[in-house]
Amino acid sequence: MTVCATEMTTTAPLTITTDGAYAARLAGEGEARYPERWTLDGPEPYAVPLPLAQPEEADSEVLPLADGRVLIHRRVADRHAFALLYPSGTYTGPRASGCGAGPRTGELGLGGIGAEEGLRVRLLPPCPDGSAAYALAVGDEETTVWQVAGHSGDGPRRAAVLPGRCSGGVWLDRAGRLLSLDREQDGRVKAVAVDLPRGGVVTPLLQIAEDSDDRLLMAAPDSGLLLIRSDAPGEPRLGWGVLGSARPVRFPECLRLEDAHPFAVQPGQVLMPETCGVALRVGGAGLALWRPADRYVFRLGAPAGWLGTGLWTPEGRLRLPYSTPEVPCGTVGLSQPAAPPPPVRVDPPPKPAARPVPLREAPLG
Repeated sequence: MTVCATEMTTTAPLTITTDGAYAARLAGEGEARYPERWTLDGPEPYAVPLPLAQPEEADSEVLPLADGRVLIHRRVADRHAFALLYPSGTYTGPRASGCGAGPRTGELGLGGIGAEEGLRVRLLPPCPDGSAAYALAVGDEETTVWQVAGHSGDGPRRAAVLPGRCSGGVWLDRAGRLLSLDREQDGRVKAVAVDLPRGGVVTPLLQIAEDSDDRLLMAAPDSGLLLIRSDAPGEPRLGWGVLGSARPVRFPECLRLEDAHPFAVQPGQVLMPETCGVALRVGGAGLALWRPADRYVFRLGAPAGWLGTGLWTPEGRLRLPYSTPEVPCGTVGLSQPAAPPPPVRVDPPPKPAARPVPLREAPLG
């Protein structure tokens, strides 16, 4: 699996770790919401509810870690609070969430940050190393990247401070060192790379045109494939490029899809970006598959109860999680369809066959 960005309001209700072992979501409805952890690396997927004495607010966020714990971000009075949740034995008491029998939930507080007026805080996608977790705090004039889990200190730690308002969030490497953010500055949005171990050193990442808005949506560290949204072609379009390549970004006509958002890229395709399968969420609940080499988009029917996300295996199998009343925790697998053969063209075109020339028309002399 690869790591995806958070585009405006397109976040899927289920978040999956980079290695695909765990996932987490805020389950339930209305005033009966509770965190739920999914285990995906066993013979069959299964879910574990992690309720506490009080139900969770609808704007709480959850993020799975590689060790099976779930990070939760809550707005509590005048601060943003973070904690780790984990199953810790059999639960026998009342459940405000109404989710039925399950394990008791342990909670480890991680501190919080102030909720100043106008400050927007959200969790970044799961870190590739699986142990650290980061949050993005966006103010009116600057953005702070906070490390909220996976460090030795007490409470959240400032990892980087950037001038301007940032959105997105894509990991560019397997070690969790380089983070891409879409920074709005001087009226334009440009993707930049942030080196977290070096105190947040910022370098430009996308500069398709001087007056264009260039956002990074996804990155595949193995192949270098980048999925981009830019208005450089004259309107916002989906495009693709290769990290570190001198070749320009391409905007295939087949990606002119209304309301399309990539959510997974096939891993393991070392130095072969054209062969990576890409899964896109189209129109909210639609599904499409694409590969740069095929130049063709396959529109498919999504399974009932699909949770809007998924992960690719290195072998090219796409696993889609879903939840229905009959199957509360399930996955379905799809393979990348074979592309139709390209039309046969002969260039230059063949010469027309010679025809017999009547004697009266034959050249003389």
